[in-house]
Amino acid sequence: MKKVIFFLSLLLVACKQPTTKVSDESIFNLTSTWHTEEGKSIQLKDLKGKVLVVVMIYTSCKVACPRLVADMQDIRKKVGNNDKVQYVLVTIDPETDTPEKLKAFAISKGMDGDEWTFLQGNPETVREFANVLSVKYKEISPMDFSHSNIISVFSPGGDLLHQQEGLGVNNRETIAAILQAAGH
Repeated sequence: MKKVIFFLSLLLVACKQPTTKVSDESIFNLTSTWHTEEGKSIQLKDLKGKVLVVVMIYTSCKVACPRLVADMQDIRKKVGNNDKVQYVLVTIDPETDTPEKLKAFAISKGMDGDEWTFLQGNPETVREFANVLSVKYKEISPMDFSHSNIISVFSPGGDLLHQQEGLGVNNRETIAAILQAAGH
């Protein structure tokens, strides 16, 4: 009987998933609630355990956001299929970009797979997250914003590893940061 208990104990230890530590600087310490394009309510800590590639956009943007979306798609293509990486697009226009609108946008851009997550918060949640990312934005007219163009890479524990600023830039450093954080 002791051998069976010992074997089961070893099996439990071997099967236990490694825990991802969260530092004081982790985005997973933010307790805000978000809505996904699927209509689910989540907190950022629900994304823990994967390398996060994050950008802030809004779906009615006609200038910078289409380029940011193309950059994210390019990064995803060059990283390849990797279940350790999650691509997250956060709207800076939560009043207009409902979960339903985000879902339609995701489908229209071919970004509706499991590796893509679109988030809608409330104005305070979005402002808090933008401040953490050093993303600046300002409403300049109804449905039009001036905003920073930054793609951020976070470790599985939610620590900022890399930021890429600009549109249509070479994504080589961002891809290298993602692959290194994902263990490749």
